Amino acid sequence: MRDAFVQSLARGISVLRAFDADHASMSLSEVAQRTDLTRATARRFLHTLVDLGYVHQVDKEFRLSPTVLGIGYSYLSSLSLPDLAYPHLRELSGRIGESTSMSVLEGDDIIYVARVHARRIMHVAISVGTSFPAHATSMGRVLLSGLSEDRLEEYLARQRPESITDRTITDVQDLRTRIRRARERGWEMVDQELEMGLRSVAAPVKDARGAHIAAINVSMRVGTENARADTMVEHIVPRLEETARRIGHAYRSGVGLSVQP
Repeated sequence: MRDAFVQSLARGISVLRAFDADHASMSLSEVAQRTDLTRATARRFLHTLVDLGYVHQVDKEFRLSPTVLGIGYSYLSSLSLPDLAYPHLRELSGRIGESTSMSVLEGDDIIYVARVHARRIMHVAISVGTSFPAHATSMGRVLLSGLSEDRLEEYLARQRPESITDRTITDVQDLRTRIRRARERGWEMVDQELEMGLRSVAAPVKDARGAHIAAINVSMRVGTENARADTMVEHIVPRLEETARRIGHAYRSGVGLSVQP
């Protein structure tokens, strides 16, 4: 229905869509040119998006903020990605006898969107919708490692990491090092930083462009055979990475959208 078409909304979306890998940061003039808007109109939309938190402005340059990810993740969280992930998470959990989960990045936190319980391993209950600070979790660091260097630095600049246990990394430089290491090797292990006695390892789920759209992890109690660091690296990480690849492939091909948790 053309009479129901809201032109201002369409123009605002066109401003968001103007940013891409080749145009990650643009001036007002560049945004106006790419959207065929006047400078005055582009300025109004950009500053509205800045006020809403979807765009950052640094001097005369504009770029998308991590908040814009929430638009896409709201869809993924409510429908396709968790549905696709559950069969693979169940299979992984069954093979290794440990709990498995999937989360997405929302602001500075991770939000659980899928979880398969092997047994109760945490004093704090975890279910779909549970959130934790990204800095203290294996999935959080994996998701942060998928950010561009500029966006990662924006995240780190606003951090004052709180100590959750006496093992939680609270030094920003140390956190930066761990996130970059996760980016290089493709997985991250967190040892008792979220809860004493809990060790977890995570790997990213990627879309067709290689972007980290989610992370999956395996959590286990310290002292068990599976939870030994060398066992996790040698036996758990390869299975975790394979599961992440299968979920990513299913997501990219659209296979299994009718599967229910």
